[in-house]
Amino acid sequence: MEPSVTDLRHFQHGTLPEAFRQMLIDVHADAYAEQMDDPFHQRFAWFVDHWSGMDGFSCVVAYDADEPAGFAYGAPLAPGREWWRSTGYEPDGGRTATYAVSEVMVRPSWRKQGMSERLHEALLKERAEDLAVLLVDVTHPKVRELYESWGYAEVGEQQPFADSPVYAVMVKALRG
Repeated sequence: MEPSVTDLRHFQHGTLPEAFRQMLIDVHADAYAEQMDDPFHQRFAWFVDHWSGMDGFSCVVAYDADEPAGFAYGAPLAPGREWWRSTGYEPDGGRTATYAVSEVMVRPSWRKQGMSERLHEALLKERAEDLAVLLVDVTHPKVRELYESWGYAEVGEQQPFADSPVYAVMVKALRG
């Protein structure tokens, strides 16, 4: 019997339950179990603290009964700090308010069921920004193709940390 996600729960900065941080860390450890010896992945707790502490942080968690199956989270980027700026990309019409999709993560038992798209759509559904931006490891072309099928376009590459992968910067218009 395949797992079945029955519940999407929304969370926001300032209203996070006490166990929220650890739940995200546990889902990450399961999703990246084979890569947890990589120092970049070992710093995931820092990223959770960074993103969840930002004004405008939002997260959608998928649950199968009481078991978290995956999540998507992000936050608006400050004007001038948008990830696409370093690529030379210029948004149509000069509308630049940008929401960064920092993580879309699904645990192995719930993959290949459309869960990542469902989480992504729920995360962006109520956003007021003009653009969504995300980063995709350039060594994962199938993931990049998935995001392209959701309306994203690659606008360049960047390596945000010395020990991080090189990422394709992908942008999607949310308005117009």
